Amino acid sequence: MIELDRYQDALTIQRVLHSSKTIAVVGLSGNELRASYFVGYYLKRHGYRVIPVNPRETEVLGETSYPSLLDVPDRVDLVNVFRAPDALPGIAREAVQIGARSLWCQFGVINEEGARIAEDGGLSVVMDRCIKVEHARYVGRMHWLGFNTKRITSVRGGIQ
Repeated sequence: MIELDRYQDALTIQRVLHSSKTIAVVGLSGNELRASYFVGYYLKRHGYRVIPVNPRETEVLGETSYPSLLDVPDRVDLVNVFRAPDALPGIAREAVQIGARSLWCQFGVINEEGARIAEDGGLSVVMDRCIKVEHARYVGRMHWLGFNTKRITSVRGGIQ
């Protein structure tokens, strides 16, 4: 069983968010109703360069979409993954090969082998966290409004 706490460290999350400028989003869809599109749009709006990686798309958010990380011609700081967990080991190998600094796996993208490959290649790994939510928590409005509680809840008085 994978110990997720080690991949959800607040200081690692903040360092990755603050040090990354170019983010390759693996699985970024051109469908505006998909979570990957909304997250990509959010990241682009907040000043990150977003590079779509999806063999089914030619262009997303005004950027050329590449079939794999190995096809991206520019330096990538962070690889953000919107794919099934079993695809993660291959994506992690490509992230290491292109010299990315970090691998971010969205909610539900949990694969111990993929995390190990990335870590062994020198990458920081964040797993089972949404980059948009964490950005809002540590960099965006939630932080500005004083909601940096490391916990999100809709229950009034839920934080003791």
